Amino acid sequence: MSSGKFIVVFKKDVSADTIGKHEQELSNAGGSIHNKFDSSIMKGFSATIPEAYLQQLQSLQGSEIDYIEPDGVVTTQ
Repeated sequence: MSSGKFIVVFKKDVSADTIGKHEQELSNAGGSIHNKFDSSIMKGFSATIPEAYLQQLQSLQGSEIDYIEPDGVVTTQ
């Protein structure tokens, strides 16, 4: 099973309880949370996500999740 590092950003109206539920499910699926974001700008987390659970999260895009993107170093030139 391959795991990758991703940033998961939830829609602004999603509750902390709902995000916590997804964090627990991610942990149960063998993933790990690296950082949590809970501000007026962004709600979500960065995590190592197993492929099977990533597909489940991707199915929530548009309803609870705003977007999922690979986590990496961003540089400007």
